[in-house]
Amino acid sequence: MKHAQIDHISCYYPHYQLTNARLVEDFPDFKIQEMSRLTGVLSRHISAKNETSVDMGAKAVERLFSEFPFEMDDVGYLLFCSAGGDYITPPSSCILHDRLRLPAHCGALDFNQGCTGYLYGLSLADSLIGAGHAKKVLLVTAEAITKMLHPKDKANRSIFGDAGAATLISAKKAPSSEGGFIFGTDGSKHEQIIIRHGRERYPLPEYEEDDFTDALGNTRNNRYFYMNGSEVFNFSVAKAPELVSSLLAEAGLNMDQVDFFVFHQANRIILETIGRKLKIPNEKLVIELQETGNTVSSTIPIALRNLEQKGLLKRGMVLLLAGFGVGFSWGGIILRY
Repeated sequence: MKHAQIDHISCYYPHYQLTNARLVEDFPDFKIQEMSRLTGVLSRHISAKNETSVDMGAKAVERLFSEFPFEMDDVGYLLFCSAGGDYITPPSSCILHDRLRLPAHCGALDFNQGCTGYLYGLSLADSLIGAGHAKKVLLVTAEAITKMLHPKDKANRSIFGDAGAATLISAKKAPSSEGGFIFGTDGSKHEQIIIRHGRERYPLPEYEEDDFTDALGNTRNNRYFYMNGSEVFNFSVAKAPELVSSLLAEAGLNMDQVDFFVFHQANRIILETIGRKLKIPNEKLVIELQETGNTVSSTIPIALRNLEQKGLLKRGMVLLLAGFGVGFSWGGIILRY
C-alpha cells in the first residue's frame, strides 16, 4: 500500500464450534475423512441464533481496542464488508458506528465483496488516507455465512464458518513506491456463487419455494447459499497464478523475494493446487483454516493474525495477499509487514 499501513488485526470467533465428528452425526453417510483431507477443515465456529455479522464485527473491534489501544476519535472512516447485516437499510456500518461510539466526523460505508472483500477494503482505506479524508480507518469484515447455508447442505457446511475481523489502518509517515493493487472481474460467472431469492429480483415471500434436488443429488433451495464447487475450483486455480504474476511484475519482484503467500483461504485443495502450479515452497504457502473453515472476507486477516501470533512475521517481510471468489472477482497486493 502506498499511503497506509496495517497497525493491528484482531479476530472474533463465535463460542460454538461444529467439529467434523459432530457433522457426521447429521450426515452418517458423509465421507468426512476424505472431505477433511480436501478442505483442510476440522472444525468451524457457528454464530448463535441471534448473533449477526454486525455483532461479530463489533466484538472484533472491541477486542482490537483491548489489544491495541487507540483513540476512537482519530478514526476517520469505518468500512464494513459483509453480505449480511441487521437490516436491508440502514447500512450496517451506521449501526456499527453507533455500537462503537465512533465520532460524528467518521464516515461509514458498507460493501459486499465476499472472498475478495479484504483486498477491496485495504484498497479503499489506502485511497481514503491518500486523498486526505482520514488518518485512521477501521476495516471490519464479518460474515454469518452459516445462517445462509441449507441445513442439509453437507458440502458447504463442512467448509464454511463464521467469524469477524477488525483491522486498524493508519497513514504512513511518507508515501511509499510499493506496487499497487490489482483487481479484476468476470461478471458473466456471477451465478456460480449466489443466493438467488430474497432481494428485489426475487423477493420473499413471493418467490418462496420448497426444497429441490439438483443434478448432482444435492438438496437445494434458492433462499440459501449456492456454490458450484467445480467452477470455483477451476476459476481459482487458473486466475490466482495470473494474478500473482501480475502483482510480481507490478512490484518489480520475483517469487523468491516473497516471504509469505497469503491467499483467500477457500479450502486446502485449492490452496495446494495453486501452490504446486506456482512452485511455492510449503513453508511460504499459508494454510490457516483448520479450526475456522472458510470465513469469506475474514480469511486473510485471520491468516495474518495467526502468523503473527505464531511469531512467524518479522518486520520488513514481503507478503503477497490475494483474494478470489464471488462475482467472480479477484484482487491482490504485495506489501511489507
